[in-house]
Amino acid sequence: MDHEKRFLKQSFLGSERRGYHHGRLKDALIEAARSLIAQRGPAGFTLAEAAKLVGVTAAAPYRHFSDREDLMGELARRGFEQFAVRLSAAWDAGRPDPMTAFRRMGTAYLGFAKEEPGLYTAMFSNAANLKPAETGAAGQSALDILIGASAVVLQHSGASVRGARTLAMQIWTLSHGAATLMLGGHLDAANPDCDPHEILMRSVTALVQSAVEPAASPPGRG
Repeated sequence: MDHEKRFLKQSFLGSERRGYHHGRLKDALIEAARSLIAQRGPAGFTLAEAAKLVGVTAAAPYRHFSDREDLMGELARRGFEQFAVRLSAAWDAGRPDPMTAFRRMGTAYLGFAKEEPGLYTAMFSNAANLKPAETGAAGQSALDILIGASAVVLQHSGASVRGARTLAMQIWTLSHGAATLMLGGHLDAANPDCDPHEILMRSVTALVQSAVEPAASPPGRG
């Protein structure tokens, strides 16, 4: 990460003297926060540390963010927007078939968490402090993609789409658990039976089957 620190400092050092044209300082602070959170976790950075990494005074960030949580909220919003794009691309309108595309979304979920730990941590670390009007809308967009995909999978399997939201929330919970354990080093593909991708795929398949089977095999009448 040292090269990131050098790049940020070289790119934005003295930005206070040059001004804040086109939000360069704001973007630099967001990038600094992303880097710090990826290294230290959500509690591992302050606005002052982000300012130091960028090369500006401790007071400079307050021209763009009211406090640390405000910066975290913006980082989370951007993360959810990128996350929704990643999920939508993975779903790809359910091609070549809904279940294959559904599993591909799971792979994209874990991939995003692994590739963007700073964004992912900001997105899910402290929902109570995020601004619902901004971050909530971005998060809902990602969830809506998963709900829509769940509806298509259920319909394709002959089940009622009324269970789509429930299925989506169950899969989101599973995916988040697998991603969190993976980021914490508790799940590792190199260890037998600890591959987060394989665990998630088996779990998703089981959840879909449990949602479909009651519809396919209704209980007999007494």
